[in-house]
Amino acid sequence: MAENLELLKKIPLFAYLDDQQLAEVEKVILERFYRKGRIIFMEGEPGEAVFFVKSGRVKVTKQTSDGREHILHFINPGEVFAEVVMFDGGTYPATAEVVEDSTLGMIRNVDMERIINNNPGIALALLKIMSRRLRISQQQLIELALLDTTRRAASMLLFLAGEQGIKTDKGIEIDISLTNQDLANLIGTSRETANRILNDFKRQKAIVINKGRVTILDKYKLKSWL
Repeated sequence: MAENLELLKKIPLFAYLDDQQLAEVEKVILERFYRKGRIIFMEGEPGEAVFFVKSGRVKVTKQTSDGREHILHFINPGEVFAEVVMFDGGTYPATAEVVEDSTLGMIRNVDMERIINNNPGIALALLKIMSRRLRISQQQLIELALLDTTRRAASMLLFLAGEQGIKTDKGIEIDISLTNQDLANLIGTSRETANRILNDFKRQKAIVINKGRVTILDKYKLKSWL
C-alpha cells in the first residue's frame, strides 16, 4: 500500500490530496496488466472508468472517416486518460491501445464521482488535463490544414522531443518506438510518404533512427523545414 501511495503522490491528478485522502483513493483503484498490442477499450464502447498509467505506455487513437487511424496522444507513466467520460457519461471517444507492456490503474466512474465530490480540487486537475489535450488537438488540426506533410512531420518530431525526449550524447532521443506508420498516423498521411520524409531528414543528418527510436541530431535543421 505504501508503494501505491507514493506513486499516487506523483500523479498530478491527485496532487491536491493528503495521505488520508490518497489512502481512500487507493482503496478503489483496480490494477490491470496489459501486454503490448492489447486494446484497453474501443471508440464507441460505454465509458465506465478513468485510467492512469503506472508503467508502460498507451496510445490513444481515433478512426478517420476513410477508415485510417489517427494518433491523438501517447500516454506516459503518471498520466491520466479517458477522463472525458467523467463529464459526459457517454462512450469512449477514442481507442486506447498498449504500445509497451503496461500496468494501469483504473477507477470506476461511480467511485471517481464520489472522490471528486469529496475533493473538488481533483475536478480542477481534470479540467487542466483536458485543456492541455484540447490545445494539442487544436494544434494538430491547424497543422493538418495549413502545413504540408514535411512541415507537419518536422513539427511533430519536435513536439514529441519536447514531450517524450531524453537527452543523449547524440542528441534528443524520442522515448517511443515510433514506426513509419505511427508517424503517418500522427500527421495524417500515408506510410510511404512518412518513409520518404524520414529518409530526407536522415540524409540531411537531422535525425537518426535505431530500432524504431528516433534521435534528433540537429533540431535547428528540423526547424528549418517549418
